[in-house]
Amino acid sequence: MNNKCFVMKCGGSTLAALPESFFADMRELQAEGIVPVIVHGGGPAISETLTKLGIETEFVHGLRKTNEAVLDVVEMVLSGQINKEIVRRIQLAGAKALGLSGVDGHLIEAQPVRNSDEVGLVGDVSHVNAGLIEGIVEMGYIPVIAPVGLGSDGGQRYNINADTAAGAVASHLGVEQMIVVTDVPGILQTIDGEKRVLPSVTVAEIEQMIASGDIYGGMIPKVRAAIQCIQGKVQEVVIVNGTESNVLSKVLKGQNIGTRIIR
Repeated sequence: MNNKCFVMKCGGSTLAALPESFFADMRELQAEGIVPVIVHGGGPAISETLTKLGIETEFVHGLRKTNEAVLDVVEMVLSGQINKEIVRRIQLAGAKALGLSGVDGHLIEAQPVRNSDEVGLVGDVSHVNAGLIEGIVEMGYIPVIAPVGLGSDGGQRYNINADTAAGAVASHLGVEQMIVVTDVPGILQTIDGEKRVLPSVTVAEIEQMIASGDIYGGMIPKVRAAIQCIQGKVQEVVIVNGTESNVLSKVLKGQNIGTRIIR
């Protein structure tokens, strides 16, 4: 490929709140031939829609318990609403984007997670059609991917955790770096009663911090997924706050920003 790719994971609610300058930064990168491959989530919007429709939902070990009714809403919100909102915002900034879900072109193949008896139709990624993503990039578009997958027979859909999907996309593309855009400045640790961003942390140190309670709540699945991404050619995952100016360019230029998770 003539273009250099990096994978970016972002929550749907985080992306919706990002300033115009974030998308302008993306446009500049694309003009330089550095193309983000975006994998997005949308948990809060899914929960809101399920509540409006009176469909009960619960989480088991951080994963949304998913039956066919929940899956219909997941696909509608992720592939329909959030995916197109992101594409619109990128295009408004003057860049070119193409939205798709893991269902399109068998982009993401999935199999049931180990505890599927507890969580239902939640999938782990078994294959990513990297050639399809590379083709979209070669055509001059930023791929924007909603994390819904298909079983190997193409019949069953699966709800896939966005962090897990992003990690799998990064691994199959063989990119060296993945950026996780959040609403926090990185992994925080309390030092002398003050919360500070850790500039860099290893996988072993993360496990210790989860055990000690320094990393807790919604940050646990983020760092766990980041750890999963560090395989194949992926050397590091950087967790950053999307509201910081030119955050993507800064990370790609090697500036010390956010938290780098390294092997």
